[in-house]
Amino acid sequence: MSVERKEEAFGVVLVTGGAGYIGSHTVVELVTAGYKVVIVDSLVNSKEECVRRVRQVTDKDEEWIVFHKVDLCDKGALREVFSKYGTFHSVMHFAGLKAVGESVRIPMRYYENNLISTFNLLDVMDEFGCRKLVFSSSATVYGTAPLPLTEESPIGIGITNPYGQTKYMIEIILKDYFLSREKTESPWSISILRYFNPVGAHPSGLIGEDPQGMPNNLMPVVSQAAVGKLTEVEVFGNDYPTKDGTGIRDYIHVVDLAKGHVAALDHLVKRSAVYDVYNLGSGVGVSVLEVIEAMRNASGKKIDVIFADRRAGDLAEYYSDPAKALKELGWKTDRTVEQMCEDSWRWQSANPEGFKDE
Repeated sequence: MSVERKEEAFGVVLVTGGAGYIGSHTVVELVTAGYKVVIVDSLVNSKEECVRRVRQVTDKDEEWIVFHKVDLCDKGALREVFSKYGTFHSVMHFAGLKAVGESVRIPMRYYENNLISTFNLLDVMDEFGCRKLVFSSSATVYGTAPLPLTEESPIGIGITNPYGQTKYMIEIILKDYFLSREKTESPWSISILRYFNPVGAHPSGLIGEDPQGMPNNLMPVVSQAAVGKLTEVEVFGNDYPTKDGTGIRDYIHVVDLAKGHVAALDHLVKRSAVYDVYNLGSGVGVSVLEVIEAMRNASGKKIDVIFADRRAGDLAEYYSDPAKALKELGWKTDRTVEQMCEDSWRWQSANPEGFKDE
């Protein structure tokens, strides 16, 4: 993808949740590919400092990467953003509450926020004639489907938490919405990206994962243990029927994931009235202990491990078949687990407290 693209030809992309972990890395790749970006983010789970860092990484100013503090549940505020720019080339939708454990404790907040924000976005997009959407979904929609997980695997069965249920519900909503408009004069084009376990950070060390409070995911826990913020890593289950007894997951470097979003957008805009679904993963399973060992090597630090009982709902293995994305998007992962840990460590060691708004 050429950086010589003209803004007149490719326009401005609206990125909801663009100050978050995956959204911010995708903004970098969009700008590198020649797009201008408008970010809307409520900053509930993110910091505006991240947007400033994205501008630093891309060497672009506030006119190229615009930020508006907007909660998508406020349709009026979202409409004002669209009114300001007229319309957008397309939308990438990352915004939403995302902590699995929290969603179990306060499910109604997740259903209300994630669904209403999507309803509002669809309404305003349609009102302003913007009908190309890339949606940030999740492999959680597969629930307990048999491995390996392909885009044809059943979804919605055995989902263990409200966060995953909201992703599944939004997929159903988007599919029905697409079908209702498919044969009209104003059809939509929608790309659903189901990704697996995003980890890593931008190689500059300027942006990375910055969980609020106690991290929920493995890599920030391991990184914080390496930097000394946590005393140890608690591993849930060491008696699974896997190569070392710990859970196996499909980890994907966040930069590879971000590039997958741009590839999906490129593919989407070339066609009309299409509804696509893609797995974004490596297709390779890596165990919890293998990730911890890779971080030990990357950081040179001692990382203590304690084992605890399995968590309810956790599966022994979970990994993708990403063949469709390679065939149709020309996309695949390039970065190894070692690189994921090296980049995570570069980010964490340079920013032990994450982002801090100035």
